[in-house]
Amino acid sequence: MKIAILALIASFTLAAASQLRVIQTNAAGDNVHIIDPATNKVVGVINGIEVPHGVAIAHDGGRIYITDEPLKTLDVVDAKTLNIIKKIPLTGRPNNLYISKDDRKVYVGIAQLPGAVDVIDTATLTNIKSIPVEGNVHNVYVTPDGKYAVSGSIRTNIISVIDTETDKVVWSVKLSSGIRPMAFTTNADGSTKEILAQLTDFHGFVVVDFATHKQVKAITMPDIPGEEKVTDGLQGSPAHGFAITPDQKMVWVTSKWYDYVAAYSLPDFKLIKHVHVGLHPEWLTIPPDGKTLYVAVAGKDATVAVDIKSMQVVSTIPVGFVPKRNASGMLQTP
Repeated sequence: MKIAILALIASFTLAAASQLRVIQTNAAGDNVHIIDPATNKVVGVINGIEVPHGVAIAHDGGRIYITDEPLKTLDVVDAKTLNIIKKIPLTGRPNNLYISKDDRKVYVGIAQLPGAVDVIDTATLTNIKSIPVEGNVHNVYVTPDGKYAVSGSIRTNIISVIDTETDKVVWSVKLSSGIRPMAFTTNADGSTKEILAQLTDFHGFVVVDFATHKQVKAITMPDIPGEEKVTDGLQGSPAHGFAITPDQKMVWVTSKWYDYVAAYSLPDFKLIKHVHVGLHPEWLTIPPDGKTLYVAVAGKDATVAVDIKSMQVVSTIPVGFVPKRNASGMLQTP
């Protein structure tokens, strides 16, 4: 009984010391902003990372992992102090990253040729393996069931699927153009159903069936009559951001052509509504409570909050220069 009570107290203490947070990297800056979604205010800043690219939060909330492009490192940040505790050397210049479901490994996409996915052991904070894939990697993800890491190459148009038990590529698929952000739908049992992928120079996204490894659908996002299309500074990506709601009933997608985010229903991919958020919307994240969509709006140096129920902009949060990648989750706080 005493042990059970102590364990219960410990769990309450951890919960009390953890808070829901949104983390926003700034692609043209040297800092990363921490946002409290309860107030939509910046409550912390991580300094000293020049050109931070991707960010991931450990599932226990104790660490933040950020890819450092100039130094070619994975920077490990203590969540409570926001201090960098280690810079782990990588095999090349990194882009995005993702953490395994069990918190044991961080998968880092290597954008430098010939391309790879580096595997970081979180217990020892060392680079334990570099997985060869076909082409330099822009983004890498772990599927919702935790069984696979999935990387995409802009250069070769190839999606590579890696078994997270063996850390070996088990299948791949080549699409019509470069692979940009991806997202995943799930079956009733939690297994992966589809890969949603944005592609170079395509204003929309395609759907790849995870079981057959074939593209089964392409969804073109709507033009806005009477509005001028933005084409400057797109870097080949007219659509560059995904977020699926925790209940798997809706996917949000960015349009950099028309400065909006669009909601599509799942599983039928029917357009529900588009919401204007500002110049060059990039990455998207939805915290686990499923209430708010956070949009990195690169052209206004802000993160924009959209209420998912009303589909209205509720806050514009100033951050750093050219915000792009973001993430959300529970974070241990002082």
